[in-house]
Amino acid sequence: MKVLGIVGWSGSGKTTLIVTVLPLLRASGLAVSTIKHARHGFDMDQPGKDSHRHRLAGAHEVLIVSSRRWALLHESEGSEQNLQDLLNHLESVDLVLVEGLKKHSYPKLEVFRPILGKPSLWDREPEVVAVASDSTPDIGSRTLLPLNQPETIANWIRTRVVTDV
Repeated sequence: MKVLGIVGWSGSGKTTLIVTVLPLLRASGLAVSTIKHARHGFDMDQPGKDSHRHRLAGAHEVLIVSSRRWALLHESEGSEQNLQDLLNHLESVDLVLVEGLKKHSYPKLEVFRPILGKPSLWDREPEVVAVASDSTPDIGSRTLLPLNQPETIANWIRTRVVTDV
């Protein structure tokens, strides 16, 4: 599976970029999955529901199943799993877009908006291979993509990430 990270500061538009580009990639015939890092934790369970009660009672894993979807809740202690372990939980697809997990080593596209007043990541993270921005920063030899042109970004992902042209 090919993996591309979408990284950037909070509020830069990472999620917006993913949900805009994902349908374009799917329309071109690619099977795409996503991994979303939640820095502050998350809980899919609803208090009072049976699955929540199972987890609170000490279940190591709770598999919730319906006719339309299923979800596996796995309790972890300590540090986060590494990216390869997470990828091993997914079915094989053409591409996995990873939002966040910027400390893991894999190719990344940075979403950069100077208006946020935050420093760039590309100059500190060698895995940043491209930058999508609403400006024209000097990013050296990396690819600069126009953030407001999702078709251009989807085409770059198809040709440079998925097919390794």
